Amino acid sequence: MSTPPNILFLCTDQQRFDMLGAAGNPHVATPNLDRLAAESVLFENCYVQNPVCSPSRASLMTGQYVAAHGLHANGVDLPTGAPLFSRLLADGGLIGKFRLGACGGGRSEPRTDDGFRVFRWAHDPYPGSSENAYHRWLRAAHPELHAAVLDGSESADTLPTQAHYSRWVADEAIEFLTTGRRGDRPFLLIANFFDPHHGFGAPPEYRERYDAAALPPPVTTDDEPDTRPTLFAEASRRSYAGHARGWAEYTDDELADARAEYYAMVTLVDDEVGRILDRLDAEGLAEDTVVVFTSDHGEMLGDHRLMLKGPFHYDCAVRVPLIVRRPGTAPDRRAELVQWVDLAPTLLDLAGLPPAPTHQGDSLTGLLRGDATGWRDWALCQYRDSGHAHDPPVHVTMLRHDRWKLAVHHGAPATGRGRTGELYDLVTDPDELVNLWDDAGHRDVRTGLQEKLLDVLVATEDRSAPRLDHW
Repeated sequence: MSTPPNILFLCTDQQRFDMLGAAGNPHVATPNLDRLAAESVLFENCYVQNPVCSPSRASLMTGQYVAAHGLHANGVDLPTGAPLFSRLLADGGLIGKFRLGACGGGRSEPRTDDGFRVFRWAHDPYPGSSENAYHRWLRAAHPELHAAVLDGSESADTLPTQAHYSRWVADEAIEFLTTGRRGDRPFLLIANFFDPHHGFGAPPEYRERYDAAALPPPVTTDDEPDTRPTLFAEASRRSYAGHARGWAEYTDDELADARAEYYAMVTLVDDEVGRILDRLDAEGLAEDTVVVFTSDHGEMLGDHRLMLKGPFHYDCAVRVPLIVRRPGTAPDRRAELVQWVDLAPTLLDLAGLPPAPTHQGDSLTGLLRGDATGWRDWALCQYRDSGHAHDPPVHVTMLRHDRWKLAVHHGAPATGRGRTGELYDLVTDPDELVNLWDDAGHRDVRTGLQEKLLDVLVATEDRSAPRLDHW
């Protein structure tokens, strides 16, 4: 492998950790990702730092926790001058969704000092900004379909495969690998797919591969969400603080169909990832390229009587796939708690560069070699009214430590809501169905975790500014 190597970073949007055959799901067809996993290190417990898009992606690109990088919610721009790991790597390309700034209402996401030579920004497949590179391509390559999407007679989600957003991302990545590189210089290519993000829809030939009745039903119990913070009952009725359909508004058939569409979207992306990996092989680049596959957060998909995403910290919302193929590294599965903030220092480390002073994660290269010495035993996720705004605001902090998951739903003075929370034993209750927050027999566990959380919050404060003297 060259020193430094090429880096191919493949990222989906809203893909749960369990939506891979390699993760033990026998119902989803992901042969290309399963093959990649068999050649890679598969991290079984990777947690993102926020369960919605922009704050999570900001943690990826900056290597910082949400409280440090400041992009606390969708619709917030990343602060000017925030250091992105891509800026430190040579000869980069970005394709698809970036999501480091506000881009609603037809506005274009403001570009940061990202270091990308090739920049194909397309926030999503829906009509919006005139700067959306996918819609520019669709208008040129398939003008009739572009017109139909604009007037609403066709859904962008169910366009034919040859015109689909996922195909466009793969085609752009293949073009970069084929003609867009600068000779033998090492490259960083980030290809961001939009699927399996809602709306729930896929090209017909993919949807037809799944029988909704044959898929497993949502994970829930009859008393949910009554045993959770009251917020969950609100979200079960209406998602996104009332801006989208909630679980209660789906019929059984509609929910089953949404789940089948989600599976179909995952398989569509898998096929496109396979095309990219095949091109990497055909160009003779595989032995010199680190390949990463991951996702920015998960999807509730009816589990716990919830849909989409929001202030939820169940594993299906905040635990994501992470596959790292490094030529010369033996395939493995690692159970350690790793986080998205670890990816920036990892990629720099693999490129022979030191972490930035602002990085708060740790390089995974030791784990890639099989050395877990001194690895941390916790993961942190911070929701700061990060999705659609609630009234009063919703602030939740999650700590995963050992066998436990703690989610503190903050009260005054952070918000006018009452303080409450969740506590799950992931050994005896891996589906997070039994909330032990108010269980007297687990009061000491809860107290100990809250104290651990205080220490973690101090440890993750941004103290990167250099100390110039004693006073």
